[in-house]
Amino acid sequence: MLLKSYPGGIRLRCSSWSQTFSCTTTRHSQRHLHSSSRIRNPPLAFAFDIDGVLIRGGEALPAAKEALSILEGNNTLGLKIPYILLTNGGGMSEVERCRKLSKQLGVRIDPAQYIQAHTVLKSVAHKYANAPVLVLGGKGNTLRAVAESYGFNQVYTSLDILSWNQSVWPLYNLTQGEHSSVKNADFSQLSFAAIFVFHDPRNWGLDIQVMCDLIQSGGVVGGPYLADSTRNPVDLVFCNPDLIWRSDFERPRLGQGAFKDAFQAVFKSLTGSNYPHILYGKPTDATYSFAEMVLRDRLRGQLPSVYMVGDNPESDIAGANKAGWQSVLVHTGVYDPHRGPPTHRPTHEARDVLQAVRWALAQELDRRETRKDIVA
Repeated sequence: MLLKSYPGGIRLRCSSWSQTFSCTTTRHSQRHLHSSSRIRNPPLAFAFDIDGVLIRGGEALPAAKEALSILEGNNTLGLKIPYILLTNGGGMSEVERCRKLSKQLGVRIDPAQYIQAHTVLKSVAHKYANAPVLVLGGKGNTLRAVAESYGFNQVYTSLDILSWNQSVWPLYNLTQGEHSSVKNADFSQLSFAAIFVFHDPRNWGLDIQVMCDLIQSGGVVGGPYLADSTRNPVDLVFCNPDLIWRSDFERPRLGQGAFKDAFQAVFKSLTGSNYPHILYGKPTDATYSFAEMVLRDRLRGQLPSVYMVGDNPESDIAGANKAGWQSVLVHTGVYDPHRGPPTHRPTHEARDVLQAVRWALAQELDRRETRKDIVA
């Protein structure tokens, strides 16, 4: 057998990248070996969701620190297993988010191994580089700076528009802090090319109103509504389709997917039809393809078996299955096994991320040992 139990944890007799070796993962490892050498041809790689898998409500789940410690080299051989973090969250820069995650998880998370919902927009920024775009979500003008770092040069927010003309949405007054964050412009003279919902909006009423104004007028705030807004379309992009997500509250919270549905319902009531949009984030093909590109660049070689560990069947599991990855559904987030089977069947279910990592390591290394025996 390749997998054996012993008092301290689990011992794996496994086929290495270049030789046969024994590796140990324990719950309280007494040996901490580290290697700075690069692993060639790793047998597997991991992609982890964050909220509900590694973190809940700003605090790291206990199993997360141990799981990542194992992958970072805290095993008897000090070998590192590559992994990325793939989340539908966002709202800040990748650098800032990784700084916080590193402190929370107790391991260094590099921005090169972190993909949040709007990271994929780096690949399309050139198309809108010099065109006015509306960015929604986040606090103040935080996401303006993020969008500019991606290559968007004319970035505005709904707060900018409200500051220009309070009557755009008279039901809300900007705070002093919001006033200090706005970018002044005469929006009657600007024509927006696109609307990007980077992160969950904080003022649904204001944002839906501005979106409807821009789309129906062909991009000009306060401009006359067109008979058919699709003839001079404003591109609409949502970065996160999740209807719900898991925080430290006892029940899941509404996410950007709910905002998308709310906007489309209002727009359909106004016009009689939904407005066409582009969708990124898990489980879209574009986001998983982007993640594979990041992994290949990180590994500088052929992509091994990828194990997606997530808590949401609709995003993590559905997307991984479609991408041809192995999928592991954990019970520490959105999915509740007591409410029935998941809508998308994972390769495996695990209690938490530590159990998921141990299962995936044993699964992949056992597969390689079997292949080795067959060849021999």
